[in-house]
Amino acid sequence: MADIENGVIVSSMGESFKVMWSGGVSVCKPRGVLRIGGVSPCCGDRVSFCPQDGVILSIHERKNQIIRPPLANLDSIVFVVSTCEPYPNLLLLDKFLAVAEYKGISPVIVFTKIDKLPPGDYLEVYKRIYPVFCVCNITGEGLDGLLSELKDRFSAVAGNSGSGKSSLLNNLCPELGLKTQEISKKLGRGKHTTRRTDIYPLECGGCIADTPGFSSFETGRYDTITAKELPYCFPEFSKHLGDCRFPDCTHSAEPDCGVLNAVSSGLISRSRHESYKAMLEEAKRIKPWELDKKR
Repeated sequence: MADIENGVIVSSMGESFKVMWSGGVSVCKPRGVLRIGGVSPCCGDRVSFCPQDGVILSIHERKNQIIRPPLANLDSIVFVVSTCEPYPNLLLLDKFLAVAEYKGISPVIVFTKIDKLPPGDYLEVYKRIYPVFCVCNITGEGLDGLLSELKDRFSAVAGNSGSGKSSLLNNLCPELGLKTQEISKKLGRGKHTTRRTDIYPLECGGCIADTPGFSSFETGRYDTITAKELPYCFPEFSKHLGDCRFPDCTHSAEPDCGVLNAVSSGLISRSRHESYKAMLEEAKRIKPWELDKKR
């Protein structure tokens, strides 16, 4: 009888997956029952497999999952944001931070290209909420602190094309030699240089996944954050949610709202609250049948 081993998927190549285990790395394919059941393995999955046959037999329970790029069991997501070329899209950043909170994944923010343009006032806004690092990919400034944050964690790196994501990964894992591209002057952004998801070990301990561009980071159609769930995806709101007059307060325009009072007093960033309101309007447009399919 063939031996059954446990391992972790560290790379996907179409229908094939590389599984790292105590005996090395094996290339495997999922057995037919997984395909029939509609379960697709992805990087980060803990699996039981048969190394002799090269077959993935089962996928262990996931603590979290993102759909695009396909990853499972993440501890952290590093969002790479350039201070210029392209300039930060803070609404987009806030959306993805909320998604990470919703999925139970710890967000980390890295601002790059600080040698060209220092971060603006938004830096202090995010430093009050999340681990934030300012990194220069040319000099290596800020890398030591980031490596300490990622130690012994399974993390993913996501960033807009041209944000310096590949350069950052090259600095974190010098042996990679990932391809980078210049910014398109016409579009103000770079072209994708990442074609698939792979997991790489860090010398400090832990591992990191390279993913497609920031705009491809999704959780899938039925993982939508509802209007009721959304306030809990903004950590700075939490201590003020119990201070509202109305139990069904949406924290957008109601009188005697604890969150709005905190915005007025400067305890909550006005720009973050504007992002919340934009996301709230999107959440209100969710159809009931989408909620039924959600879980």
